[in-house]
Amino acid sequence: MDFFINSAFAQGAQEPNLFTSFLPLIIIFALFYFLLIRPQNKRQKEHRQMIDSLKVGQEVVTSGGVLGEVKDVGDLWVTLEIGDKNSIKVQKNTIATLMPKDTIKNA
Repeated sequence: MDFFINSAFAQGAQEPNLFTSFLPLIIIFALFYFLLIRPQNKRQKEHRQMIDSLKVGQEVVTSGGVLGEVKDVGDLWVTLEIGDKNSIKVQKNTIATLMPKDTIKNA
């Protein structure tokens, strides 16, 4: 009975193909790109367009949760009126959302 393979019949392992060894890494990178990187770039582009199109009179919410009406738009700063004769200056990139007209009156 031959329970053991003789060393003469034993074969060495085949070398894997280079493409098949990198295929899982390529698939993982593609998944990361389409599920994480691409949507994030799209959101950044939409936010940048929204910031660039800010106009006086629009109602916005900052990333800190402050609701106000745009009174002045500069290169880096936006002046928001947050109450009766109360205004603050915030950086443009902290504007999170444009709100519908008359949101402040209904708040």
